[in-house]
Amino acid sequence: MKFGHIADCHIGGWREPKLKELTIKTFNEAVNICIKKHVAFVLISGDLFNTSVPSIELISEVASILGKLKERDIEVYIVPGSHDFSPSGKTMLDVLEKAGLLKNVFLIEDGKLKFTIDKTNTKITGLLGLRNNLEKSFYEDLGYLDDEEGFKIFMFHTTINEIKPKDMEKVEGQSIHSLPKSFDYYAGGHVHYVKEIDFGKGKLVYPGPLFPNNFKELEELGKGSFYIVDDKLNLEKIEIELVNVKICFFDANSKTPNEIENEIIETIHDFNDKILMIRIEGILKIGKPSDLNFNRINEYFKDAYCVLINSNKLTAEIFDEDVKENISEIEDEVITKLENSDGLDEILKALDYEKSDDEKSSDFEQRLFKNFIKHMKLEEVFKDDY
Repeated sequence: MKFGHIADCHIGGWREPKLKELTIKTFNEAVNICIKKHVAFVLISGDLFNTSVPSIELISEVASILGKLKERDIEVYIVPGSHDFSPSGKTMLDVLEKAGLLKNVFLIEDGKLKFTIDKTNTKITGLLGLRNNLEKSFYEDLGYLDDEEGFKIFMFHTTINEIKPKDMEKVEGQSIHSLPKSFDYYAGGHVHYVKEIDFGKGKLVYPGPLFPNNFKELEELGKGSFYIVDDKLNLEKIEIELVNVKICFFDANSKTPNEIENEIIETIHDFNDKILMIRIEGILKIGKPSDLNFNRINEYFKDAYCVLINSNKLTAEIFDEDVKENISEIEDEVITKLENSDGLDEILKALDYEKSDDEKSSDFEQRLFKNFIKHMKLEEVFKDDY
């Protein structure tokens, strides 16, 4: 007996149209592989969609894909994830369940989780995932589940504290000891990394996202994955990469926006039909990040499958962040940092006048102009202006 374990499909999650479409194509490919591998059933550990109310087009396409499993008598078992769930209780998973395309195994009867029994006699139950770890109360007493005999699977959509990576240290999760102890397989979801460990008498597995859901994940993972598992707990990790990813990094320190544009265009090759990811970091010599001509870059790489540009860590040159106590200190700081600053101190002195309380703005401007001309010894140049 074999089954598929999928999690975090986030279908429709990308704004970029081609990547949004790729989430559907990847889900379709995973289903095709499950069929080819002759699995008895498929587990989806939350976040099938990226939102609880996806578009009709997405629902229709996903229903068609799930229909291929139904035609082959392959059941799909799911727990709602933090993106699937809605506080109103309305979710498109209910629609798919009523259509007979999947079964939600988060079932509570008399305050306790109820098992769903597959045709293979596998007993499946699990907990939904909520935003901000609000599902934690459900984990308080699950010991009664250990009394059930047979091959058992526990599905969950939450972070396990003992195995979360460093960049998730501040993310609130559940202790691994809050899980029931006697299950054969623990089908995890929610955290977008791959992890498999021994737990109790079985295996605890996070399969990672079926398709990376943001720039950082796509940059780090490059592809999606899921697992095929048999009743002996042999794990087969399946990776799906329908489109190759090309990752490029550019250091913008001490460069102008135009220099960065030219460097990107001149150095990137072999990008046709690939997801081209461009990360730009550093402090520009002049100008600001918005001065980069992204349209020019996108047009040049139009033969790529799509172009993703991350310039979140690209900044303009700034002065020291120390707050100066008076204007004179700020002026001195500016002068010392600017190149070719000869004469700037004289200019600043020439403009060092304040407006009187009873003075009109026009009179002050005229006075400032006259004093500037006099201080800079420009009377002959501007003799006709005053």
